[in-house]
Amino acid sequence: MNHDLLSNFGDHLNIAVVGASGGLGRAFVKLCVTQPNVSSIHAFSRSRAQFKSEKVKKHEIDITSEASILEAIASVGNTLSFDVVIVATGFLHDDSVSPEKSICELSLDNLHKVFLVNTYGPALVAKYFLPRLQRDRKSVFACLSARVGSISDNRLGGWYAYRASKAALNMILKNAAIEIARRHKQTCIIGLHPGTVDTSLSKPFQRQVQNGKLFMPEYSTACLLTVINNVTSKQSGKVFAWDGKEVPP
Repeated sequence: MNHDLLSNFGDHLNIAVVGASGGLGRAFVKLCVTQPNVSSIHAFSRSRAQFKSEKVKKHEIDITSEASILEAIASVGNTLSFDVVIVATGFLHDDSVSPEKSICELSLDNLHKVFLVNTYGPALVAKYFLPRLQRDRKSVFACLSARVGSISDNRLGGWYAYRASKAALNMILKNAAIEIARRHKQTCIIGLHPGTVDTSLSKPFQRQVQNGKLFMPEYSTACLLTVINNVTSKQSGKVFAWDGKEVPP
């Protein structure tokens, strides 16, 4: 395991992972613990995910509730600034919601449920967490997005709500990048495409994945942390895949 994945940042880093109980969120926390220049990892989740390291500070959050997000950021205190914020939440399906194959399958309830987690929640996290980023050195705010949120790369159709929610998230990140650049000159706001990862989100669709293209969470997060390490403020507002390549809008 690479123990120098955040070498382009300074020392004594404070990192926030929102969605720390999920497959990718948990892997992000565990990987950040191993980085020598990380002082604290603030793990936000609905269930207060358990971690053994003393570096990890656990906080409750429900990204579908603005009041909960406000309470969560207040729980870290007024003086802490983050070097990296990773929003590792996402929703594709559950027992009542499946990706649509046809527009005839759309429903208002399902659209709202998907957008609530994939778009509205991360947008409100940005509202309260962006002001807490470091201003005097490099800082990164990164949200898990998806290649299927690319409008120009959409050649298959389907998955209406999920695609649209990620496309909307990408626009929010672009807007925020333009605004934050006026005050935080060294901040970079990006979306991240993790590839197809062996988590509960992808389970029903893994048979369609090519050999060698289904990643373990540990591999995907190591790749994404490398992307976070390498991006600059000039690349703010863009979406990058696990391999460092830009995902077209």
